[in-house]
Amino acid sequence: MPEPNLAELPAFCLKPTLILGCGNILFGDDGFGCAVVEHLEAHFAVPEDVCLLDVGTGVRKVLFTLCLSPERPRRVLILDALDVGREPGELFEISPNDIPANKCDDFSLHQLPTSNLLRELEEECGVEVRVLGCQTATLPAEICPGLSGPVLSAVPKVAEHVAAEYFTRTPAEREEEALSPYRLREEIGLPRSEELWQVRDQAADAGQRKPVPSREGHRNADS
Repeated sequence: MPEPNLAELPAFCLKPTLILGCGNILFGDDGFGCAVVEHLEAHFAVPEDVCLLDVGTGVRKVLFTLCLSPERPRRVLILDALDVGREPGELFEISPNDIPANKCDDFSLHQLPTSNLLRELEEECGVEVRVLGCQTATLPAEICPGLSGPVLSAVPKVAEHVAAEYFTRTPAEREEEALSPYRLREEIGLPRSEELWQVRDQAADAGQRKPVPSREGHRNADS
């Protein structure tokens, strides 16, 4: 079998760290991940070993490419706005393995095809996959750009801690420290994913919250 031509691979396959900002900036808080990437680019120096991308609603294409690539990052961080029944602007981190099967359709990032790709990257390709989310306020039914106040306030906070972990440590330092997949979550007080689902289910049982609708209609071809 011939050796792969690395020059033909996209940059996001070749750098050790890949950070993806996801979302649709035309639908309110759905643009959170894109806003974090924009803030990082504007206020921090991105290291040579980090690929930082605003993928909008095209995350599935990137993940599919990574799964098929002969070269891929060692770690992938997904930034997106999700609805898991918390207060608007609250931050949380969830592992692909922590997503219950009956929750996969609750928000568009984790609909089955994308969720499977994330799991394949982690379990079959050996890539560290992390999903850092921000609780949305009410998403608009029609085009309405701009983040709500609570989500807008969360953008610089997330950017600062992402930069602190991914931009200031050298690859050797990260390997030596053997960072926990949940280090960022612990540093900024993010709840565990299982706690999120427990709180959400308790609220639903008490009749405090209706089931969260899918954002599928708010995405384009990625949905």
